[in-house]
Amino acid sequence: MSRNLQVAGRKSLVLLSGGAYPELAEEIAAYLGTEVTPTTRRQFANGELFIRPNESVRGTDAFVVQSYTTPINEWLMESLILVDALKRASAKRITVVAPFYPYARQDKKHRGREPISARLVADMFKTAGADRLMAVDLHTAQIQGFFDGPVDHLFALPLLSEYVRHNHGTKDIVVVSPDTGRVRAAEQWSDALGGLDIAFVHKTRDIDAANEIVANRVVGEVAGRCCLLIDDMIDTGGSISKAADLLFDVGATEVIIAATHGIFSGSATDRLKNSRISDVVVTSTLPIRPEQQFDKLTVLSIAPLLGQAIREVFEDGSVTSLFAGRS
Repeated sequence: MSRNLQVAGRKSLVLLSGGAYPELAEEIAAYLGTEVTPTTRRQFANGELFIRPNESVRGTDAFVVQSYTTPINEWLMESLILVDALKRASAKRITVVAPFYPYARQDKKHRGREPISARLVADMFKTAGADRLMAVDLHTAQIQGFFDGPVDHLFALPLLSEYVRHNHGTKDIVVVSPDTGRVRAAEQWSDALGGLDIAFVHKTRDIDAANEIVANRVVGEVAGRCCLLIDDMIDTGGSISKAADLLFDVGATEVIIAATHGIFSGSATDRLKNSRISDVVVTSTLPIRPEQQFDKLTVLSIAPLLGQAIREVFEDGSVTSLFAGRS
């Protein structure tokens, strides 16, 4: 039997994990002083998935932890099935803990006949029976409005900025946004590090090709300075590597990268490892496989942040208080 948290005997917390990244769920459970509720998972010959909690969840506050890594569609379907199983097993409240929200980049239509897949994912979670969503650094804040229920939007900035402050200081650092859409994030980074200067990379994308940069230029003074290049995710590494090269071309002396989600698809590891970038720091919202690791990479545990947020939700506290009112 797993050991579940209780509040004054009134309700019980159960933590369940999908198969994508069970190590993160175990780390969260250790932080909370509980255990991951065991499940039975199997796959049929035709690829259909089955997952079932091995213990009663009736009347519990259930938290389903799933990191949407490769193969993302399999893990998404698995978590939907698990939420459905919990709902049918009479869990009182179900929270989907998605450290990396799937399909977040498809949050709006750029032209006719395009899907808004981030909204579709939110609708599927709701239909399956989820009452609440929890995610870290959504690609765009508007995704919070796609789900018909509470959404706890967590921020990795305090964790990442403390690493930068401790390992690089703040002298002669300029915060650089990789595009105009993340200038607001650069301003928040600047505030967190004591009011640093800001620059941004102006770029255009080919809307017919994923992960392709057409052109870019730097706006702001970076010559002779260390550039802190920030983003919410690193996928193929092509965009961020090109931005770093451009910063060096206009006189930057050093480039360090801080991002929340390390997806590291394709040749991302080789690109970053062989670049002039001196430090890459990400969080553990997604698993970093051994072949994706390299000397310049630092991975910070996101489990304590998720554990704090889960505790606040379970005890009917304030998740917002974890970020001094930021929403």
